[in-house]
Amino acid sequence: MSHTEAAPGSSLSAPRRVRELAEAADGRVADVLVVGLGATGAGAALDAAARGLDVVAVDAHDLAFGTSRWSSKLIHGGLRYLASAQLDVAHESAVERGVLMTRTAPHLVAAQPFVLPLTPLVSRAQASLAWAGFRAGDMLRLAARTPRQVLPAPRRLSATEARHLAPSVRAAGLRGGLLSWDGKVTDDARLVTALARTAAAHGARVLTRVRVLELTGRGARVRDELTGEEGEIRARAVINATGVWADGLVDGIRIRPSRGTHLVLRSERLGDLPAGLHIPIPGETNRFVLVLPQGDGRVYVGLTDEPVEGGIPDVPEVPETDIGFLLDVLGSALDVAVSRKDVVGAFAGLRPLLDTAEHDGSAGAPARTSDISRRHAVLTSPDGVTTVVGGKLTTYRRMAQDAVDAATAARGLSAAPSPTAGLPLVGAAAPERLRALPVPHRLVRRYGTEAATVQELAAGDPSLAEPVLPGHPVTRAELLWAVLHEGALDESDLLDRRTRIGLVPADRTEVLATARETLDRATAAHS
Repeated sequence: MSHTEAAPGSSLSAPRRVRELAEAADGRVADVLVVGLGATGAGAALDAAARGLDVVAVDAHDLAFGTSRWSSKLIHGGLRYLASAQLDVAHESAVERGVLMTRTAPHLVAAQPFVLPLTPLVSRAQASLAWAGFRAGDMLRLAARTPRQVLPAPRRLSATEARHLAPSVRAAGLRGGLLSWDGKVTDDARLVTALARTAAAHGARVLTRVRVLELTGRGARVRDELTGEEGEIRARAVINATGVWADGLVDGIRIRPSRGTHLVLRSERLGDLPAGLHIPIPGETNRFVLVLPQGDGRVYVGLTDEPVEGGIPDVPEVPETDIGFLLDVLGSALDVAVSRKDVVGAFAGLRPLLDTAEHDGSAGAPARTSDISRRHAVLTSPDGVTTVVGGKLTTYRRMAQDAVDAATAARGLSAAPSPTAGLPLVGAAAPERLRALPVPHRLVRRYGTEAATVQELAAGDPSLAEPVLPGHPVTRAELLWAVLHEGALDESDLLDRRTRIGLVPADRTEVLATARETLDRATAAHS
């Protein structure tokens, strides 16, 4: 590949969008229309396209605009579901984690160590329960056939070892720690971008800024949000993968959104963090606040699990009560005092939980959202729209597969079995090949085999190799790559989803002009 090339057929760009939107709305009938381009929708577009079906996938906003960019960036093995006896969900999570780490996205998903510090607030009974859980989680890994070299075994830590891996934890009364491992995605929005680009490489038309105004089992009336023009996209099968907005397009769906809030701190505030932290929530037996080092000068602290009432906003707001709660739990275990002024950013995602719980007859109150199953559901409406809801980021692939199976069966379409459990995403390669790439490890963790191609963009212009922001590793070349090949259409796409600069408002403001310059430069390159 030359320095302007990406994986064949995978480049998403403004010119391609214009061309393919015109094709999708010209009266021809696609096999499958997918609405929503979060992880599940992009996964469904890839699943259907990889089976040889003609696919159109649309989103009113951008790739990963909704819930899929607001996760903890963890690919969970299903441990928490064992505690609530959801054995099938736990096993499915462990299997899908293994698929991502070993086959489809080993460049984006890697093992993340966590320390649970045994402070005076963690009773010996709680510690024993947590240790039993970590051992059970390792059995899930074994059942899912994920190799030990991919996910190491949990083990007990001495107080000295715990302080080495978690130096910010309060030393007074510390009697040791528990070390466990889980999967972590470099960036959830980048995973969605890789899914969308892989779908495009298999022939799917991936169209952002296309809003569905009306949805039926035969297609949709849509509006191009960039031009205001309206049209129709016809399809033999329709999949609604719009998450917390699913009930706005199809009647009969009941969603109970749950808000998960994270704080963003500067890394220097907590010092060196070789591992993440599990900090038990006082009064809860199986819930933790997570401290998640990101490797980009930032640390995330999350998360909450609070029910959301009323309308669903495009971008959820973070209430001060969530921030205070997380800071209080953080303060229960750390030597470092973290105050409200140390919070440089915060974000909240809304989990699209399916409301199937019956109200308690005596209390008249629904179950807590933390108790609602994360099991996904695939529902087909009377007029033939297949809706997929529930689930979580880790199991997006299985959700997508089930949705395509149901949609094609409902409409009598013949389709091959899903190949996506063994289908590498754009940039994926065996670990030994990724390690041998002569580029910085950080780029490999974001772009995989395309990392050298991204770096080569700066060969003719050294300014492109410069970071866009002091203390943050993203370069101008990465912004340019996002416009040329990853479908970024404006500054928000660049700063809020292709990179995570926008999670800190002050940083976003500082880089805005650079993002605008990059868009202008890419427009010139396209023309």
